Amino acid sequence: MTKFSEMTMFSTIIKHNSLAAAGREIGLSPASITTKLKNLEAKLEVKLLNRSTRHISLTEAGELYYKASINILNDINAIENLVQNQSNGLKGSIKISAPKDVGKNYILPIINEFSRLYPDIKLYVYLDDKVTNIQESGMDIIIRYGELDDCNLISRRLAISKRVLCVSPEYIANHGEPLTPKELIDHQCLVMINSNHKELNTWHFRKKGTSKKESISIEPVKLSDDGEIIRLWALEGMGIALKSLIDIKKDIHTGKLITILDKYIINFNASTEDTVNLNIFYLSRKFQPKRFELFLSFLFKEFDTFTY
Repeated sequence: MTKFSEMTMFSTIIKHNSLAAAGREIGLSPASITTKLKNLEAKLEVKLLNRSTRHISLTEAGELYYKASINILNDINAIENLVQNQSNGLKGSIKISAPKDVGKNYILPIINEFSRLYPDIKLYVYLDDKVTNIQESGMDIIIRYGELDDCNLISRRLAISKRVLCVSPEYIANHGEPLTPKELIDHQCLVMINSNHKELNTWHFRKKGTSKKESISIEPVKLSDDGEIIRLWALEGMGIALKSLIDIKKDIHTGKLITILDKYIINFNASTEDTVNLNIFYLSRKFQPKRFELFLSFLFKEFDTFTY
C-alpha cells in the first residue's frame, strides 16, 4: 500500500470504530484489512490500536498517526479542490451541521438562496445537535451555540443571542405567570437533554444590574434532546422553556410566545453570561476550496442582515 492508502485506511477504521465497517467502505475483506493494519504497525514498529473482539481504541502512537493522517488527507483534498476549481469553476460539495431551530429558521433560507446563485455547488444539511467532531463526522462546517472543545477548529461568531424563558399566552392564562425564579418550581417546565444524555434541569439566574445569583432545580413535565421539540411544546402551551432568543424571535414577533422573568440573566450553566454566541466552526486548512470561502462569505453577509 502507498502511504496515502495507509493513511486513508487507518482514518476510515477510526471513523467507523470498526475494521469490518472500514473494510466495507474501502472494499477490503475483514481478513485483508486486518493484515494490512498489522503490516502498517510492523513497518512503523509501533502499535497503533488496542484491539479486542468488540472494541478498538487508539494507542498514544495511534492517536499521533491518526491526527497527522487527517491533516495530510485534508490538505490533499483541499489541493485537489483548488486545482479543480481553477479548471472546472465552482463545483463540489459542502456538508453543514446545525441545530434544528436555527437550521430551519435561518440556515435553510440562506442555503436555498445560495443554491439558486451557485447551482453547481452541492450543499448537504444535517440538522443535528449531537455532531461535535468535524473529523469523525465528515462535516465541513458545524454551527452551534457556545464553544466546541477542539483546538484544531477555527471558531467565528455568526450572531449574538441570549437565553430567555418563553411560554405561550395560553399557558399564562391557564396557570399564571411566575414572578420569581423560585416560583418555577410550581410550574410545568420543558427541559433539554444534552448530547451526553444529561438533563439540563438546573436553571441559573442572575438579577440584572447585580451580582446576586441563584439556581433552581426544575422538575420537568417533558424532556427532549431536540430543541425544536421543546419549542413546539412551548407553542402548544405545554410549559415554560429555556431557549436561545434567536430560536424563538419569530414566535415572539407573532405573539405566539412571550418571555418571562426578563429582569434576570438566565442560562443552563452557572456563569450566567449576558450573551450566548451562535458560532460557526471549521477546520483550519492551508488550501480552502473557493466554494467554501464563497459560502462562508455569503453566510456571514446574510446573518448581518438579520435582526434578533
